[in-house]
Amino acid sequence: MQLNGGQRLRALRETLGYRMRDVELASSQIAQRFESEEFAIPPSRLSDIETKGIIPSIFRLYSFAAIYRREYRELLSFYGLELDGISADISFGRPQKSHVSEASSNVRQVRMPTRLDPGFSLQKTTDLRRAIEQWGTVPMAYLGLFADDRYTYGYIGSEDFTMYPILPPGSFVQVDEAKNKVGEGTWRSEYERPVYFVEMREGYTCCWCSIKRDAIVLQPHPLSPVAVRVLKYPQEAEILGQVVGVAMRLGDWHYSDFQPTPKVRPALIRDVPGQLGKEA
Repeated sequence: MQLNGGQRLRALRETLGYRMRDVELASSQIAQRFESEEFAIPPSRLSDIETKGIIPSIFRLYSFAAIYRREYRELLSFYGLELDGISADISFGRPQKSHVSEASSNVRQVRMPTRLDPGFSLQKTTDLRRAIEQWGTVPMAYLGLFADDRYTYGYIGSEDFTMYPILPPGSFVQVDEAKNKVGEGTWRSEYERPVYFVEMREGYTCCWCSIKRDAIVLQPHPLSPVAVRVLKYPQEAEILGQVVGVAMRLGDWHYSDFQPTPKVRPALIRDVPGQLGKEA
């Protein structure tokens, strides 16, 4: 039977052989050191905590941690509060100013992949979640987000330049599987247009998409050396979801054999007077 927080605290007390009076005396000494009665745990309050589901204050929980010789974060977990999961909630706050985040500095353990499919290749774009054979608990923050069933995670292969330069090879992308329908509209920039993670017969890719009757157009970035692909939809290509997050290294990828084309459209060039207009 699963015990509640108070019952687990009582089990700790009884394991150590403490009487309620012992806890009261020890907590009184802690209260004296801090010069605050908030740390004191009278027997009546201790009984309520152990038997009536009363949640102790942060000060009394500190006293319990000290008296029972347990970590504070462990006692918090008795009440369903796991500090190691705080990285999953960071995105709900959106500060307007750039800053150094310390939210995960004390995170000790998160779930992350500990064994990958032997067929996983760094050269090919991959649905990372399908390549994971085993999850484990290791001391690395933020990677715990991989365990969220709402998202899948992709890796842009070192040979996949479809969305280069905005998504260079070697990038990790977070894919929202709920957004697996192509959105139509007008976008003011290439960064507003949705990028999709697409599974094809020969593998995966990230690209812009549009649906034309029974075909899907896989549109690369204009500066990419990759050609437009038109496949039967959904027989030959399936949209796994929309890319909503990305982690990348900057400055590592250079496609030296590809010369980018000018972004100015010919129609605009013709409207420019002078030598530039003549050349157009």
